Amino acid sequence: MDSADSARKAADSPAPDGSRDHLDASTDAVAVVSADGVVLGWTRGAEALLGHPASEVVGGSAARLVAMPGDPARVAGIAARCRAGMGWSGLICVRHRDGHSLDIDLRVSASFHIGDDECFLISARKQSPQWAVDQSVLDGFLTRSPVGMAVMDLDLRYVWLNDTLERFGGVPRAQRLGRRLSELLPGLQAATIEGLMRKVLETGVPITDYEYVGWSWADPHRRHAYSTSFFPLVGADNSVTGVCYMVLDVTERWNVRQLLSLVNEAGASVGTTLDVMRTAQELADFAVPRFADFVIVDLLEPVLSTEGHGAWLTDAGPAPIKPEMRRAGMSSVREGCPEAVARIGDRVDFIPPPHDANLLIEGEPVLIPVLDPSDELWASEQPERAASMREFGLHSLISVPMRARNTALGLTTFLRSLNPVSFQPDDVLLARELVARAALCVDNARRYTREHAAAVTLQRSLLPQALTGGTALEVASSYLPADPTDGVGGDWFDVIPLSGARVGLVVGDVVGHGIAAAATMGRLRTAVQTLADMEMPPDELLAHLDDLVLRLSAEIEDSAAPQSTTAFLGATCLYAVYDPVTRRCTMARSGHPPPVVVDPDGQVSFPEPPAGPPLGLGGMAFEATEIELAENSLIGLYTDGLIEGADRDMGLGMSRLGELLARSDADLATLCTSAVQQLVPVPQPDDIALLLARTHSLGADHVVSWDVPVDPAAVADVRARATRQVEAWGLGELAMTSELIVSELVTNAVRYAAPPIRLRLIRDARLTCEVADSSSTAPRLRHARSTDEGGRGLFLVAQLAHRWGARYTGDGKIIWAEQEIP
Repeated sequence: MDSADSARKAADSPAPDGSRDHLDASTDAVAVVSADGVVLGWTRGAEALLGHPASEVVGGSAARLVAMPGDPARVAGIAARCRAGMGWSGLICVRHRDGHSLDIDLRVSASFHIGDDECFLISARKQSPQWAVDQSVLDGFLTRSPVGMAVMDLDLRYVWLNDTLERFGGVPRAQRLGRRLSELLPGLQAATIEGLMRKVLETGVPITDYEYVGWSWADPHRRHAYSTSFFPLVGADNSVTGVCYMVLDVTERWNVRQLLSLVNEAGASVGTTLDVMRTAQELADFAVPRFADFVIVDLLEPVLSTEGHGAWLTDAGPAPIKPEMRRAGMSSVREGCPEAVARIGDRVDFIPPPHDANLLIEGEPVLIPVLDPSDELWASEQPERAASMREFGLHSLISVPMRARNTALGLTTFLRSLNPVSFQPDDVLLARELVARAALCVDNARRYTREHAAAVTLQRSLLPQALTGGTALEVASSYLPADPTDGVGGDWFDVIPLSGARVGLVVGDVVGHGIAAAATMGRLRTAVQTLADMEMPPDELLAHLDDLVLRLSAEIEDSAAPQSTTAFLGATCLYAVYDPVTRRCTMARSGHPPPVVVDPDGQVSFPEPPAGPPLGLGGMAFEATEIELAENSLIGLYTDGLIEGADRDMGLGMSRLGELLARSDADLATLCTSAVQQLVPVPQPDDIALLLARTHSLGADHVVSWDVPVDPAAVADVRARATRQVEAWGLGELAMTSELIVSELVTNAVRYAAPPIRLRLIRDARLTCEVADSSSTAPRLRHARSTDEGGRGLFLVAQLAHRWGARYTGDGKIIWAEQEIP
């Protein structure tokens, strides 16, 4: 066999079997050897393997390191194989610096040139007995490894690279050699990468696992992520003579990490408020431009409604072909969203063809990687959107149904136009996760909005729908619910007509928020109206109201309902009664702020009846105070939310309220509204109620009275006087009934009551007849039998009058009867 055949046979013979790992530049021994066997480069890994420092090896022959007989034919064959671009690997025995021999796994790259010198990159590691792979794998390690590898000179120009790196960049090997990375791939963070290479050349310290994102000519429309490691080549004088780097495509790993990062960021950016429309807009704003160029969020009509269930149940059967939706959110990389064919709040029915409304209930996300506006389905079913696709280059689409808690909520659609990369199946995962998180926020907001609206509706329905103070008072009110995040409270107010042209004013505040507080407020307001109708003075009314609150609290404590949702802690209340005849106002309060009074001259005062304990404590008495109010005085009743303010200084708030009410000449309704707006310019955590009343008095031309002697014969004279007065007031139509009512009431007083007896007629919104006596015996309505000679007086009064009743005073009682004035 001639020498050529021997060399070919040696070179083509397979290397011994063994398990082989990928090249690890941080631990493997690496050297650069010229074609004539001179060592040109020596790494610290090579020094660690054989014990020779670079100063002893570089510039010398590599043959002296081999601990086996020379085989020129084999060497020539290996060189020929490497010059052919195939590389070689095998096992050889080398000599350590201390003299012992060791077997190493040697790999030789395809030949390359440094300047005019032909060179080979040789890597080695100590042979491990468990290695066992095919020879073909070892042969192709450097050239066909999944890890891209290259050698750069001191000017950072390519001197060698493997096939994988050539494939990564999309630039042929012939164009790379002798040129720098920044000249070939300027968009691949070339300046940063070359800066890292220079750092390795300067320090000699390897840099491993540097990640970056860029593009390549091999796939210019898709971003790729790479992990790169750099390590130096060391010369004979222990100086760095070049740099090697390895590149691994970690796009999938990077995409997963980005997905998790985006989803986590979305959790903090979407759903910051309990508002359905705001949440939808936050989803659209978040996805542009991170994920899409144009995003629309369409919600079903019931989702935006506060009535009914508010959405479709996904198991409620087939949906209508065209669902009723409204545009709730929209965002675009183009200012003003010119791609949209509908604006925020518009009614829409968009579902990507050929799907129908069942997509919202049970469908999977729709991916259309390439949109074709000329498609017949788009042209026939969505002609306006097809025109927008052509005009703005919308080329890829993902539509994701919004569902949460077995409820269909709407549809979110992502589109790309300026971003040339089409949506891929992996993008659907991100879109689905973003929409799923937003759907939960939308459903939470929908449920909260519905419950809050129900509580507000309940509360407003329990408040008076219209207020009237008759001729005694001009009244106006303002109510402001608490900030929706805190829930409605239990503030209430009322104006209650009483007998004798008097008017009751009440304002109260139930502790707590939510439907329970509103419901309790309704019960207390009803109780106050009932007790006021029984003609109770303010202090007695509050005492009875306190008993009611104690019973309510006891019922709750004895019930099995959760305390967190139904617990009732108490309430405050202020009740005042104004008499336009005497211009006196009697009031009592239970833990409530005092009223504000502004006299006709603008002087402000805060009359303070004894505070009394809040309702629900029990065991303490309430006291009433009486004040006299000049004609056209202004009295204001309010809850603490109006005067507390952000600084929680109630004294300062009361002072500001008095100033606002004193200096304004506006009508009462305007004054009431402006005072609330100026004192509470922003939403507060508590409800706010303000009730204003301007006082009027009834003069002598509206009120007449007579003392009645305790003599049955005096009844006729008093009856005649009353009839003449009624006729003098121009109420002749009521003269006969008034005569009968006066006759019955005065006769009963003369017969059964104690003196002094006094008759009073009041002409106000109604005609009132009052008979006062010093007896505390209450009258009783009887239903007389046909054989009885008496007992029909009060029954007759009840039939003739609009209403009648009795109230007690400090001196006795008053029996009264009212007639409607035609």
